[in-house]
Amino acid sequence: MMLHTDNLGILQGQRHLLHQLDWQVHAGEVWWIAGRNGCGKSTLLATLAGLRAPAAGRITLCGQPLTATAPRLRAQRLALLPQASHDAFDYAVADAVAAARFPWPDDGRNPARLAAALDAFDLARLAHRPLQALSGGERQRVALASVMMQDSPLLLLDEPTNALDLAHQAALQAQIRRWQADGKAVLLVSHDLQFSPAVASHALLLDGAGNAARYPIAQLDAHALGDVLGYPLTRITHAGHPCFLPGHPT
Repeated sequence: MMLHTDNLGILQGQRHLLHQLDWQVHAGEVWWIAGRNGCGKSTLLATLAGLRAPAAGRITLCGQPLTATAPRLRAQRLALLPQASHDAFDYAVADAVAAARFPWPDDGRNPARLAAALDAFDLARLAHRPLQALSGGERQRVALASVMMQDSPLLLLDEPTNALDLAHQAALQAQIRRWQADGKAVLLVSHDLQFSPAVASHALLLDGAGNAARYPIAQLDAHALGDVLGYPLTRITHAGHPCFLPGHPT
């Protein structure tokens, strides 16, 4: 088991974002975490990454309590793509991606691994460009390549399609499928009703009042998803995968 939460509770001030969440994530699973703004999606990822303490319960990462996992080992076991980040130093693209290998003994000194991460997100031609000279979409691809470079078995991705054009969204979709085939587990926070269900194997729906519902993606219906998103939806199948379209409010 990659990740297990036992009676997990998360508070924001006095508000219960999650209450008694019992959840298991296994190798090869891709979980789409969905809900309205402010329901606790990003806060859940930060808690699972150990960046904030839960109000109750326990998190187990790769069979070991998260609180008992040393920082370097934790970084080897999970990688987090935050919704927004700030670059303190104006590294070149290749140097920034290589730096994400810091938890491992090779410390980024593997040219083949670096080249693979750059190629996966169409960054080879930008390898020597400074981060400050990049567009928002290019910077997002650097962040995704850094997650790939970290090579952790559990990937926490918060709005990974932010600022990506259609071609690079498709490339990310293909990479998530490769990660899944390699036995990695992916937790995906996203508002994209086409991208997310096309790559997910499961969905975790947060209602913002402390409750969470779990579904295999094949069993996720438009009514359940529309309820937590606060808007009616229609489910269709496209290219063999489900996606959801906004309906018309009554």
